[in-house]
Parts: sequence; C-alpha cells; structure tokens
Amino acid sequence: MKKIILGALIFCSTIAVQAQEKEYNKWSLDLGAGAHEIINPLSPGYKTGALALGQANLGVRYMFNEKFGLRLDVGYNEFKEGDNSLPFRANYYRTTLEGVVNAGSLLNFSSFTNRLNLLFHGGIGLSNLKTITPIDTGSGEPLMNFTVGFTPQFKLTNRVSLFLDASAVFHDYQNFAFDGAANTRDREISASIFNTSIGVNISLGKHKQNADFLQAEEVVLNNEIETIKERLNKAETEIAALIVKKGEINKEALIYELDTRYLLKGETNSKYANVITGSNVDFIRELLNSGYINVYFNTNKTTIQEGSLNSVNYLKQFMIDNPSVNALLTGFADETGNADKNLQLSENRAKSVFDILVAAGIDANRLSYAGGGEDATVSGKARPLARKVTFTIK
Repeated sequence: MKKIILGALIFCSTIAVQAQEKEYNKWSLDLGAGAHEIINPLSPGYKTGALALGQANLGVRYMFNEKFGLRLDVGYNEFKEGDNSLPFRANYYRTTLEGVVNAGSLLNFSSFTNRLNLLFHGGIGLSNLKTITPIDTGSGEPLMNFTVGFTPQFKLTNRVSLFLDASAVFHDYQNFAFDGAANTRDREISASIFNTSIGVNISLGKHKQNADFLQAEEVVLNNEIETIKERLNKAETEIAALIVKKGEINKEALIYELDTRYLLKGETNSKYANVITGSNVDFIRELLNSGYINVYFNTNKTTIQEGSLNSVNYLKQFMIDNPSVNALLTGFADETGNADKNLQLSENRAKSVFDILVAAGIDANRLSYAGGGEDATVSGKARPLARKVTFTIK
C-alpha cells in the first residue's frame, strides 16, 4: 500500500513540477571592494605594489534565465605608490556593460552543493584616468575598457551570498601612463589593471530562490520525493501506533485488505474482484482523514489530475461500504495569485470532487464541500502539493 501511495504522489509531483513555470528572482546587486595592481603603463621608478588596497565596485545584474545575464558595473580605483616607488596619485573611474555566464548552472553544481556557485563575466565600457601627482592631467583621459573575470560565490541565505572576484581590465592605447607621463609604448590593447574584490550579492524580488542558485528540476523533484517518503514513513509509524492502542491487529493483513478492497475491487481480471471481507473502519478512516490520500490539481485548474483518480475511488468505495458515514471535502490552492481568487478556486476544486462522487452514486446529502483558501504550509517547488482536496470522514 505504501508503495502504491508513494507512486501516485511521485507521479503527481513529477507532472506538476514539469508544468510549473520556474519562479525565481532575476535582479540582484553586487557590492564589492578590495585590492588592485597596475600592470602597465607606468614610467620607470613607479609601481603600486602587489594587490594594494583602494578599489570598489557596484554592479546591477539581470539574469535572462538561470544561465545567462547582463550586468552594469561601476568601479573606482585610487592608485598610489607602493614600496620603493616614486610618489604618485591617480584616480580611475570605470563603467562597463558585461555579459554574465552562470557556470554553476551549466555544470549542474546543484547536484552536489546548494552553497557554492561560479560566475564568469566580460564586457566593454568607458573609463577615465586622472593623474593628480606628480603630473596633473586635468580632467583626465577617456579610455575604452575591456573587462574579463570570474566570481566564486557562497550562499548565506536565499537572498544573500558572499563572493570573491578576480578581474583584468584592458585598455585601448593610453596617451598617458598612470603616473601622468607620456606613454611611449607602441599602440596596442593591453592589460592595464588587475582587480580582486570581496563582496556581497543581494537578490532582489519577491521569490525565495534566485537565478544564481536555482536548483535543477531533477534535483527539486528528488528532494520532493525524499520529503514524500519521509511523510509516508511517519504516517506508517503513526497508524501502526494507533492500531496498537486500539488492540492487537495484524498491520500487514490490514494493508493487504486495503489493497484488495479499494484498489483491485471492480477489476474483471482480478481474483479479488468479488471478494468482500471485513474491514477495520477506524483504520481506513484514519488514513483518509490524515491527509495521506488527497486529490491533486494543476495550476489554476479544477480538473482532477489523472494520477489522483484512485484517491476519489478510495473515498467512493469506503462510503459505499459504510453507508452511515458522511464526508467533508475541503479544497485548497497554493499561495501564488490573489487570495480571494484562490479561495474561490479552492471551493471550485472541492465542488468538482463532490460532483464526481455524486455522479458515481454517492448520495449528495452525505457529502459537503468547502474552500480552505491557500495552503500556507508548503511553498516554492513543493506548491504542487498545496493544490488539492482533502477528505474528512464524519
């Protein structure tokens, strides 16, 4: 029985996950600061030293999907002499439009970690270099820049992650060196600055997940299957304990009976088709009332999923075999959308199950239905389990 219920729930969950649109935040902010080093051009006698402090950057990023995006990055560097260097001061401003590749998504990092990720980025923009001492270059020199880099990430929460970034900035030919002297090098595009940053990424939006750490569908489904297994294991334990309290009853015999009575009954080729045995009414009532047998629906739909029809048959057969019991059907919706519309949707779902049972021969006076509105106990990728109708046997 447990395997049958698990199979039905996995089927429903698979269909729902495949049909559901991915919901995640696409906008984010990158705030970083750290060290830099001038690669060239510098006049003889001038140097910054390896990875001197004095640079910061702010990035606004939009991901078209979980793999590719764009970032507008603004950066500032304040250069000064390092050890054993002639004194100099220079300010540098940069704006760059970059493409972003989520390597973690492409390489399916989520299959082995939900904390680590890796981004690559590169793009083109404009810069301005202004030397203050020893030669004042006035308003500075405008430059075209080309930036490439990579960014390891570590997720702290669903909205906040830490990052390290290493980037190289290339310039088209510079008329002036960073110390303000005339550049005597041949005209070429060359590496000019190396930046390293530590910073924080903040996801913007109403969703719990963001594009950087979005889990692959198969990983989400596997997690949901494990959750379902845990629920069923807990259900089996609770029902077994209930049976022990009410007397020494053979649990395996009851499960066997439930299988033959409520799944195989009515099948013409089944040897159990016409077998009627005594059932433990309290056991089956508890199973129906505890939420382990529900009817599931697709997003914004009132049509029962095909994989949930067995659940309706369970209740129909139980009410036929126990004409003194009544049932309340309670519909639910997930948390997405308007609350008032979800309340009506939940009632319509309960009504659809009510109509099926009445059409199947159950007296309408033995049935009642109601809308429970939104089921706030599940969210995110587990929302398919919120779109349901539950049974309460009276």
